[in-house]
Amino acid sequence: MAYYQYLIFDGVKLPLPKSYDVQLSSIEADSSGETEAGTTQRDVIRAGVVEIPVSFSVTPVWLKKLSAFSKQSKIAVQYFDVEELALKEAEMYIDGYKAKLEKDTSYKGLWSVSFTLKEL
Repeated sequence: MAYYQYLIFDGVKLPLPKSYDVQLSSIEADSSGETEAGTTQRDVIRAGVVEIPVSFSVTPVWLKKLSAFSKQSKIAVQYFDVEELALKEAEMYIDGYKAKLEKDTSYKGLWSVSFTLKEL
C-alpha cells in the first residue's frame, strides 16, 4: 500500500512518520507588547514560520541516516504543508533529536526517533 510522502530531506524520501504536527508561528519585534494605554501592539517581522515536531519508528539503517541529518546546520526540506495540502520546500534544521530503543531484535533493534524541524 502506498502512502503520501510527508518529508524529504536533501532529496532523500523519509519513511512514514508515526506523528507529524505542523505549527505556524510569527516572529515579533522587540517593540511588540503592551502599550501604556493597556492595548496590545504587535509588530510582526515574519509570519508563518514553520515548526514540525515529528517522530518515527525506524530500523538501525534509518536511525543512522536521521542521526546524520541531525548534525547538519541546515537541510533542504520538502514537507507536507497543511494550508496548501501539497509539498512545500524550506530550509530547516533539526532541534531536540532523541533516539530511544523500543525493542531489541537480532537486527540491532527497533528505534523510536523524535525531533523538531525548525525553519531558518
